[in-house]
Amino acid sequence: MFVFVCQGCGAELTAPLSQVALPAHAHQKYGNGTQLPVLMEPGTFAVESEPWGPPWRKWEEIHPDEAAARGVHAPVHALSYGAPGASVIAPGDAHGTVLIPENRGGGYCCGLDGSAGPNVACAACALPVASRIDDCSLWQAMWLAPSAVRRLPVVGTDAVPRSWAELMAEGRATPPFEPLAAWGSRLGAGHWSHYRWSWSPQWEAAAGRVLAHLLAASERRPVTVPDGLAAEVFRRTLDAMLPAGPPARRAVLAGPGRPAPDGEADILLVPVHPQTGEVWAPADPAAYPVPLPFGVWLWLAFPEQDPPVPTSGVLPDGVLRDDFDAPAPRPRHLFRAAPESFRRTLVRLPAVRSPWLRAILDDLTQHIHTGRF
Repeated sequence: MFVFVCQGCGAELTAPLSQVALPAHAHQKYGNGTQLPVLMEPGTFAVESEPWGPPWRKWEEIHPDEAAARGVHAPVHALSYGAPGASVIAPGDAHGTVLIPENRGGGYCCGLDGSAGPNVACAACALPVASRIDDCSLWQAMWLAPSAVRRLPVVGTDAVPRSWAELMAEGRATPPFEPLAAWGSRLGAGHWSHYRWSWSPQWEAAAGRVLAHLLAASERRPVTVPDGLAAEVFRRTLDAMLPAGPPARRAVLAGPGRPAPDGEADILLVPVHPQTGEVWAPADPAAYPVPLPFGVWLWLAFPEQDPPVPTSGVLPDGVLRDDFDAPAPRPRHLFRAAPESFRRTLVRLPAVRSPWLRAILDDLTQHIHTGRF
């Protein structure tokens, strides 16, 4: 475990934290006016290896060779030229920090988005050290500036990451849909937000990344995916974007407790270790591995019943009931992968240089309007 300290004065800025993989939805913007929860679990941090935050340079100002050297192979609106290695934590794990009053801009009507640079300072020496994000439609987080903080190991807290078998035993799957709160809809006295059941933003972000890999692995042939929830999530978009004629490439789920059929799969949907970020290694090195967040993969590989709805209200004394009532209602709309997650992944895959994939990227706005994303 580690604590982060101020680079200027050495003051401790966080509780002891353990490192985990950066969530696939770390940079997601979801909907309009949606209240998203905290990005990181308490007691954890993750590191963004790429540059993040201001200053930004527009694509027209960047030579394609310079972008390619940074792993970006197709046009984007802008690239960050901030320092790489920003660490993200749950805001509740920070202490010894204060908001910078003159830098509370960089957001919309509901909060801060961090786009104007660090808005949090060390309380001891006033050095800007972090960007607090709490605006609507963004995951709540505190991004620590790599040039302003350093991390120190906590003595006696060395820990070995959990094995795949231990992760499977814990069974911490991510449900595919959940209740989300939105601002500004008054239901009654004292209620200024309402909840609606929606596809999970985490699933939408993960699906955007997976679809980019599936298209890159398709070789411009149809791709089949398993029936059930995987088909509901991926098949409609794949069928719309890939030709129907050539022999299909088969994508299957594989991972701990679920070996892939020998020689029968071209593409493997495999889990990413939630602590180390390691992608599960398939036995068949010839198959294309497509990474999925462990919680999403676990639900796809070993489906659970629909998540229950928490029961509200108070019962009379002496009356006992379960904590949960009926299964949750399914969302009324079709699943749509997150287009920005798709774009962010696809531009970082060398395959995007092929004309047909580049055409999909260039027409992404049209694909969004037609409901494919």
